[in-house]
Amino acid sequence: MLVATAVPVERDAVARAFPGPPAEPAVHRVAGLVVHRVAGSPLFDLIAAGVGPALAAASTATALTAAALAGTPYDLVVSAGIGGGFPPGAPGSAPVGSTGAPVGSLVVADEITAADLGAETAEGFVPVTELGFGTVTHRPPEALVRAIADATGATAGAVLTGSTVTGTAARAEALRARHPRALAEAMEGFGVAEAAAAHGVPVLEIRAVSNPVGPRDRAAWRIDDALAALTEGFGKLTPVLRSWNPHEP
Repeated sequence: MLVATAVPVERDAVARAFPGPPAEPAVHRVAGLVVHRVAGSPLFDLIAAGVGPALAAASTATALTAAALAGTPYDLVVSAGIGGGFPPGAPGSAPVGSTGAPVGSLVVADEITAADLGAETAEGFVPVTELGFGTVTHRPPEALVRAIADATGATAGAVLTGSTVTGTAARAEALRARHPRALAEAMEGFGVAEAAAAHGVPVLEIRAVSNPVGPRDRAAWRIDDALAALTEGFGKLTPVLRSWNPHEP
């Protein structure tokens, strides 16, 4: 399994979820990309793929290609890290029956969607699919998403990817209007999913919420709490992944 985070602190938060020998993950390089291997079953390779969908896609594709050429292709790719959550009770911010994604909670994506891939028109934003090409959404394996949500207490819903983080109430409302099932936003998931799709490998996205989506208020950020939630969530994944059939439709 390949786990792609944006930055090393997120990668390290995931690595802490897997205690035991070796005490430190083995490290090797693939075309300049640092890969941390956590031994065990299943075996995890962790990379800090970089910030933004383009670099995340390039780094993930590099790791996937190297593994395939070595004859040891990955069964699953996970985009993991912290992100913004649409607050509970916000109109259109969560599926019916959901409590939203408050700070400190965990979200597992049942849709990984590019929020800003398309064109601005006089009538508003048009996704690239309506322009007649490309894709804007990748869907992780449904059974695996459900199993992870059950095991970790995560809420399942759409996670948006953007090259620009939301920083205003107006932008947050526009995203809610276009993506009523969105629970969270981040900057890498869609890029990771594009690389995984190119290799025919299933993809997941797991986000721990560090701040509300909307006006930037650094005093309201809870990055340490989100990293702790990410570590705790990954600590509950091993039995789920051991029982998962990677060949499910």
